Amino acid sequence: MTQPSTGATGAMQSENFAALFEEFVSRVDIAEGSVVRGRVVEVGNDSVLIDVGLKAEGRVSLREFGGPSQAPAIKVGDEVEVYVERIEDRNGEAVLSREKARREEVWNQLERAFKDGHRVAGFIVGRVKGGFTVDLGGALAFLPGSQVDIRPVRDVTGLMHERHEFQVLKMDRRRGNIVVSRRAVLEESRAEQRNELVASLKEGQILDGVVKNITDYGAFVDLGGVDGLLHVTDIAWRRINHPSEALGIGEQVKVQVIRFNPETQRISLGMKQLLADPWDGVQTKYPVSAKFRGRVTNITDYGAFVELEPGIEGLVHVSEMSWVKKNVHPGKIVSTSQEVEVMVLDVDPEKRRVSLGLKQCMENPWEVFVRDHPVGSEVDGEFKNSTEFGVFVGLPGDIDGMVHLSDLSWDRPGEEVVAQLKKGDRVKAKILDVDVEKERISLGVKQLAGDPFADVVKDLNRGDIVTCVVSKVLENGIEVTIREGATGFIRKGDLSRDRSEQRADRFAMGDKVDAKITSIDKATRKISLSIKNLEIEDEKKAMAEFGSADSGATLGDILAPAMSSAAGRTTKDEKQKP
Repeated sequence: MTQPSTGATGAMQSENFAALFEEFVSRVDIAEGSVVRGRVVEVGNDSVLIDVGLKAEGRVSLREFGGPSQAPAIKVGDEVEVYVERIEDRNGEAVLSREKARREEVWNQLERAFKDGHRVAGFIVGRVKGGFTVDLGGALAFLPGSQVDIRPVRDVTGLMHERHEFQVLKMDRRRGNIVVSRRAVLEESRAEQRNELVASLKEGQILDGVVKNITDYGAFVDLGGVDGLLHVTDIAWRRINHPSEALGIGEQVKVQVIRFNPETQRISLGMKQLLADPWDGVQTKYPVSAKFRGRVTNITDYGAFVELEPGIEGLVHVSEMSWVKKNVHPGKIVSTSQEVEVMVLDVDPEKRRVSLGLKQCMENPWEVFVRDHPVGSEVDGEFKNSTEFGVFVGLPGDIDGMVHLSDLSWDRPGEEVVAQLKKGDRVKAKILDVDVEKERISLGVKQLAGDPFADVVKDLNRGDIVTCVVSKVLENGIEVTIREGATGFIRKGDLSRDRSEQRADRFAMGDKVDAKITSIDKATRKISLSIKNLEIEDEKKAMAEFGSADSGATLGDILAPAMSSAAGRTTKDEKQKP
């Protein structure tokens, strides 16, 4: 019998070994890519030898049995799950992986959690474009930036390497992709907390919260699943122009529920309600007429608010800010944050109002003026401006006095004097009257000199007969000059006893006439005269001197001497007229 060749024998043995190996593998039911349970038979310096029931044991790196910061904890006899990468390598050993076994198990758990909608735990371990990397116990997942928190988070340093719960949004095992969300977990927890909080919420309840957002009108406070509005007026008893003056985002605060509407679930919060009300006993603390120092907190068109203490502000009305600065904006008298002294004028605890005065803490310049400048004394001031009834003169103490047009000159119209004045001119005047309450000072310029009219007419009396010179012929009478500085007027009805002679055109400028003074008005500086009254008086004298009609003389005989006498008093006779 012919013996087979050596080559043929080797091939036969190789085929037999492969067949035996396949038979063994099929018998132990182990396939590459599966996770099997094995027993540790040896622990070396850098590897662990594990028997999984294959022809040969497999080696696994020692570091795969420890965590990122944990020492490997493994000993001979321990049973562990490993991933079969290859049943046999070129050295005849099985290629195993503890790490891949873990990953496979994690994927199985994640798939179950994703299917059932359960949360999973993990650590945020790194930052990548658009989000972060999360370690879910061996499987890496992607956490988008928008899914980190309910609100945008600028700094996630505090969240890194800390255990968090996540919701699996999407996963693809074939591609190895997992997308998770921390925000979904927070929103779910928040909804649960909100329902619990809203169910137990009552007005007057005191809660702890965190400032979530700040607006111009207040701040939103997170009470743990539900937000409440803390209005700017309820932050503190003192005036706060903007909530950011007292609060910051992320700040923890203690608040009281002021109002709660279960239907709309709107919650109004307050902080100042937890503090003592400074308005309690305000009338005792700030009695009327008392003076205090305060700080200007706000300026408006109608006045300035002054803080007497935190929570108590008083209004200084614009009319109570200055004795002399009238139509001036309050901002030109005081400035914000300025410390000022004020007097309490009125306190209304019910309306929570305090009326203050600024000028009352200063000397009244009108009282100072009348003290230093009594009526009748002379002053020197600056011409400020004129009106239709007089001129204003600046006086010491930053106050003004007025000179009426009629008090500017004895002999010239006031308008004529005003026309010659320029702003800034110095004006000397006499103080005629001071009214402190009405804040008025009456001055006179003409009173600095004696009244020339009074000197001229001091020896003239009503009923005196004077010789005058016609200075002006008018339709209603004639104006005459009695003497220098004194003029008079004879009205048309007083020009003659004879009605037909009561004509102003009978006279010419320069004519001399005798007339009787009927009135002297020193206030208006007017003298009234009458030729008619003089003629009647002459007639009476003639009747008394030359007899009566019973004597047999005619009226012409009686009046002739009288008329002759009157004619003798007239320089220019009617015959001299053309």
